[in-house]
Amino acid sequence: MSPDSDALIRQYRTATATLTVTSGGAPLAGQEVVVAQRDHAFLFGCTGFEFIPLANGELTAAPEAGPDGGSGSLGEADITRVERIADLWLDLFNFATLPFYWGRFEPERGRPDTRRLLATARWFAERGCLVKGHPLAWHTVSAEWLTELTNPEITQVQLDRIRREVTDFAGLIDTWDVINEVVIMPIFDKYDNGLTRICRDLGRIPLVRMVFDAAREANPGATLLLNDFDMSAAYECLIEGVLEAGIRIDALGLQSHMHQGYWGEEKTLGIVDRFARYGLPIHFTETTLLSGHLMPADIVDLNDYQVPEWPSTPEGEERQADEIVRHYKTLLSHPSVRASTYWGMVDGGWLGAPGGFVRADGTPKPSYEALRALVRDEWWLAPTRLGTDEQGRVGFTGFLGEYEVSAGGRTATFRLAEPGAAAVEVAL
Repeated sequence: MSPDSDALIRQYRTATATLTVTSGGAPLAGQEVVVAQRDHAFLFGCTGFEFIPLANGELTAAPEAGPDGGSGSLGEADITRVERIADLWLDLFNFATLPFYWGRFEPERGRPDTRRLLATARWFAERGCLVKGHPLAWHTVSAEWLTELTNPEITQVQLDRIRREVTDFAGLIDTWDVINEVVIMPIFDKYDNGLTRICRDLGRIPLVRMVFDAAREANPGATLLLNDFDMSAAYECLIEGVLEAGIRIDALGLQSHMHQGYWGEEKTLGIVDRFARYGLPIHFTETTLLSGHLMPADIVDLNDYQVPEWPSTPEGEERQADEIVRHYKTLLSHPSVRASTYWGMVDGGWLGAPGGFVRADGTPKPSYEALRALVRDEWWLAPTRLGTDEQGRVGFTGFLGEYEVSAGGRTATFRLAEPGAAAVEVAL
């Protein structure tokens, strides 16, 4: 970890506020007020896939084995355990990613899983979380029925699908990974799929334009991301071509699945610097750090690594906790990074890896406690009693985000939106 990371975090993520409190149009002079943080401006995210059964009332009071006898999905767990994990989730994160993989969302044409996903998005929104949909267009986990169509038909139903989802979920989901992994899309050769077909036909940049235009038309105020795992110059070339073509991208998504080992501060900051030069907000959209053995370095496609068991170990858990702290401090030390989404709350998710903050038995790991100590303690202003001066002013330093001030049974909220000195007025 850079010795300057804490100083940079204070520089880019905090404001020194002068808060003027009034009541009835006059300064609230010489009074005690309580200032407390309510949320972070930075998006501390995690997948919310696991809580779809909970949000839809589909869980039972007793555990049931999944079809393969495994425990990879919390949908197969009892409601008490899932609720306990949900409490852990909500005590740490403020940003949820929900799954819109076309092959699972609409395995039968014309029968999308809209109702269940709407209920889940609403469940998170009611608990104060921003929600993102992932993804609207991707060649993997695509609808198999697309391959029965011609390329023009695939193109049309893809556009229809984007407009439908973005419209149906507007107000609950206004952030989307519009298209995923375009760099590899036209040369993907593991199996036939509709998106690779039309990407070969149209080309990467025309396809990006088409899907972004459709999403933008459906929800002009949405935050739309281009997302990829390829951190090579190929992704930079794609971004440059997209921007030169006049296509509006709201944020760049960078995946960081570290199954083969922690990138380290130098590599991570080097990647952020390379992509920050486009002047766009950066979201680390898919992060994993393991608490078990690492995947061999010679594996090119992470999906190719299949092992019967991948346990979390005490040594691995200590390593994961250390790396989680280093990784998040590195991200917050760079002003371009606005969000970080962790890929899986519980072990045994993607690839069966021990990458979660929670063990398979539902108990939190040291990594959970370590990140929570940052987000809810070191980077958080607990309720703080302050006395106003004769002009009704108090001063404090806090992380950017939403706050409340209360006195005499009355409460008002305000935001610290920009780092540095801030003058804020609130009326009670």
